[in-house]
Amino acid sequence: MIELDLSPADLSRIRFAFSPVWETVTSLRTLAGSAANGLHGPWLRDVRPRLAALDLEVLSALVPATGYIPDFLTPAPTRRSSSFEAGLRDLSATPLKHVATDLEMLSVSQPSPVLDRLIASPASALRTIAAELSRYWAVAVEPYWSRVRALLQADLAYRMEELASGGVDQLFRTLHPLVGLRHDTLLVTKAYCGQTELGGRGLLLVPCVFAWPDVLVLTALPHQPTVTYSPRGIGRLWETTPATSDSPLADLLGRSRAAIVAQLDLPMSTTQLACQLNLTAPTLSVHLKTLHAAGVVSSRRDGRTVLYRRTDLGDSLLAGRT
Repeated sequence: MIELDLSPADLSRIRFAFSPVWETVTSLRTLAGSAANGLHGPWLRDVRPRLAALDLEVLSALVPATGYIPDFLTPAPTRRSSSFEAGLRDLSATPLKHVATDLEMLSVSQPSPVLDRLIASPASALRTIAAELSRYWAVAVEPYWSRVRALLQADLAYRMEELASGGVDQLFRTLHPLVGLRHDTLLVTKAYCGQTELGGRGLLLVPCVFAWPDVLVLTALPHQPTVTYSPRGIGRLWETTPATSDSPLADLLGRSRAAIVAQLDLPMSTTQLACQLNLTAPTLSVHLKTLHAAGVVSSRRDGRTVLYRRTDLGDSLLAGRT
């Protein structure tokens, strides 16, 4: 059991963010340790053949199937959502002494010649790691990022509602089965024990699909104290969108609108939908306006972005498509 002691200052500085870099790093653990018939099985079956062209020796040594992941590989995002490039810049700016310390800590439990080479030259190691992560991201995570991001956005919207309706107690009661709040102490069920006073540094909560089913905890100085958790609805992440081109729903709404309704099991922006459906944003906007007016999809604003999702009426139409 890990115990994180939260002061009033820490409680006032709880925030949420998600990170493409976190997803990229934790996906390496999924790649190393998950079965093809597990929750992430569809992703594994799809991505493994395409990784044959990459040399994963360095990344596999850095992110073993179990145990410690070097803290510098998962820099705390400064905004609620950020790009992979921004996260990689933060990673690349890690002080070299912290890179060396983290790599040496990993080598104690996971010794390897690869780690020895990285430890010998932290500056070169940081450049190599950034380059390898960038290549891996482009093949293994970026093609799926639109759907992953939609799930993460939906989770953050739900967590904000929980916080607004029931405060911190309600937030942690529903966050993850391995996480709970006892008075001013956050309890995280792990195979090892530890107690940390956050000392006013606050707490960052990061939904992370590839961290499933684990909860990752980062508290070491100088890093931002962070707890990851599996986002709500993760079981639907890799579900295949039902075909609608030859269905009664397509006859009723038209093929494009039927495809939009089928895709919106998760909240998505017009940009995300355009990537998924190969439609232009202006065309999508026209269809979404019509579907919204008919009550088939709903919309809500998330910062500067409008997210659309299928309504109960849309669910009923889709369920009765055959």
